[in-house]
Amino acid sequence: MTDRRVRGLRSLVRGRSASGQDSPERSMDPRSADGGKPEPRSRVIDNAIYVGGRRTATPGSLPEAFECLKNTPDSMAWIGFYRPEDAVILNVAEEFDLHELAVEDAIVAHQRPKADRYGDTLFVVLRPARYLDDVEEVDFGELHVFVGQNFVITVRHSEAPDLSQVRRRMEHDPDLLAQGPQAVLYAIVDAVVDGYAPVVAGLQNDIDEIEVQVFGNEPGVSRRIYELSREVIEFQRATQPLLGMIEGLIAGAPKYGVDEELRRYLRDVADHAITVAERVSGFRQMLHDILVVNSTMVAQAQNEHMTRLTEVSNAQNEEVKRISAWAAILFAPTLVGTIYGMNFDVMPEIHWSWGYPFAILLMGGVCLTLYLVFKRRDWL
Repeated sequence: MTDRRVRGLRSLVRGRSASGQDSPERSMDPRSADGGKPEPRSRVIDNAIYVGGRRTATPGSLPEAFECLKNTPDSMAWIGFYRPEDAVILNVAEEFDLHELAVEDAIVAHQRPKADRYGDTLFVVLRPARYLDDVEEVDFGELHVFVGQNFVITVRHSEAPDLSQVRRRMEHDPDLLAQGPQAVLYAIVDAVVDGYAPVVAGLQNDIDEIEVQVFGNEPGVSRRIYELSREVIEFQRATQPLLGMIEGLIAGAPKYGVDEELRRYLRDVADHAITVAERVSGFRQMLHDILVVNSTMVAQAQNEHMTRLTEVSNAQNEEVKRISAWAAILFAPTLVGTIYGMNFDVMPEIHWSWGYPFAILLMGGVCLTLYLVFKRRDWL
């Protein structure tokens, strides 16, 4: 690595340290993930030298690993980190001449899945995932892998996947491990893709539950559909680039001397990736359809509610019309009676012998007239 690259990366490290942009989970003990005893500063989960597919040394420190790799012919180093400090990544980059852009991605993290080749070194970013049953959510991680001619460097920024299981499986198959760093990369990608299966099953179960909730008119289902759609979209972003990445590895395999058997393994992983991608795409369409159905049912329920309110309002209006009509009818005799009930001596009709019958007929006639008018207008 050139001095200019080193200075640039060191400036990046100093800038992150000054701004406090460390990993949000730096305080977690990496032993909770792999069970190994990490170094206090480098957070090395496992550090081993392999010859012919068999572990020949387990260096106690990074400098010892570097020295052992140099002094052991036909050897391969496999070093696993869990949220290492930035300075440690920089030291590893200087030792293995890693490209500054790849190192910067490994330091900053939050990268999309990809595979970039820098000379003889391949830099791969994977997005492992795991389904959390207790909260019914998908937890996404990030894994960076540097693959060189005689080394594999893994940088995990999350607990998943458990690469110690991958290492044990490879160590139990020395013939496969003897094929070198490309075989290790295959095993890691295979573990990540296999880890998607429980996530797919969990999402399928969540979608089934949402379908029941939608047709059961349970409250809060719209919010859950939205949250699950966000998880499916993020899962699709993690899985969609995998197929192109694996196909690129298969296409470039002859150039880098990858064994045909390993290529068959990669094709099998590609098939699994296709299956996962198709399932995730189907989930997204299913959630879209469920959202449409839910929106339709919500709109229908709102319309039914508005119809009921309208019916109630119309019924109230009819009652008000009847009450108003009878009030008007009863007001007529009340008005006549009030007028002739005033205590005045000088009134034209007060001493008329037909005054009383006239008042009765007047009140009855007005009431009958109003009744007929309101009846014709369907107020009564």
